[in-house]
Amino acid sequence: MNPPGPTPRPPRAPLRRVLAALAGAGFALGAASPALSSDPAHELVETAIRHEEGDGVARSLARAYELYCEAARAGSPEALMRIGWMYAQGRGRPRDASIAETMFRRAAGAASDLHDRLPDCLQPPYQIVAYSEPEPEPARVLARASTAAGAAPQPPFDPLADYPALQRSKLARTVVAMAHEHRLDVRLVLAVMRAESNFDPYARSPKNAQGLMQLLPETAERFAVRNTFDPVQNLRGGMRYLQWLLSYFRGDVTLALAGYNAGERAVDRHRGVPPYPETLGYVKRIRALYPDDRHPFDAEVTAPPPWLPAHDAPRATIRRASYAAAD
Repeated sequence: MNPPGPTPRPPRAPLRRVLAALAGAGFALGAASPALSSDPAHELVETAIRHEEGDGVARSLARAYELYCEAARAGSPEALMRIGWMYAQGRGRPRDASIAETMFRRAAGAASDLHDRLPDCLQPPYQIVAYSEPEPEPARVLARASTAAGAAPQPPFDPLADYPALQRSKLARTVVAMAHEHRLDVRLVLAVMRAESNFDPYARSPKNAQGLMQLLPETAERFAVRNTFDPVQNLRGGMRYLQWLLSYFRGDVTLALAGYNAGERAVDRHRGVPPYPETLGYVKRIRALYPDDRHPFDAEVTAPPPWLPAHDAPRATIRRASYAAAD
């Protein structure tokens, strides 16, 4: 809340705080304005989602963005939310945290102010603008150990080799493509899927975690997933969360996995892996499949918790669980 009178306005909250406030307010996709369910704006959003996900139509982020913009101009808070995610993640639009923050604030019902930064499609006077597809990013190649001089060349690495049943499914191509899109190691994504749902898109846990990546309803809402039993939506939401956790814990795989299972706040409270038997066993199972300690991360996604030391600082303050306790 801003102080009254002429006191200068404090600096705007970082994007990560706006996202946290948005999640805490319980903003539900598609539920912020029930009247939209039968409005043209709602139909525009539904069509845009199909273009964004490639569901029954050719996947086109440019067309999805055009439709979200049209729906947003018609008053759809969900369209604002989805435009915000496109700018927050550089997904079909140039990454821009200021625009993303404005979209998230307005989706949550915040009033406009002079510091808002709107995307071009929402700047009056409105006009029809055609957007082209973004240039594809170069394929991400994970660094591998160099081959010793004179050694025989190694065969091409196949991350799906340990999952023959998945390798033969249509889902495999989607998992690999989306992992590259989110700059995640495919091996890590597969290990999480194996531990979470054993690749069952209709899995539901006793705690109501759902789908391939076992998203809780609040996590699905936080990462813009409408249908947790849709494999593509579920994968995208789970990978967004995993990407966020890796940024939050600065590439520490063990802490990111603990956060995925128990929530990042539990890791913060314990300053390390929480001593829950379920979480200990979960981390142990995935680390058996994915032994790398660190993973590349995007530092712009979010800031680390205050208690987390820098990568090059001693890590003695982080509580390291004894996985033997989970045997």
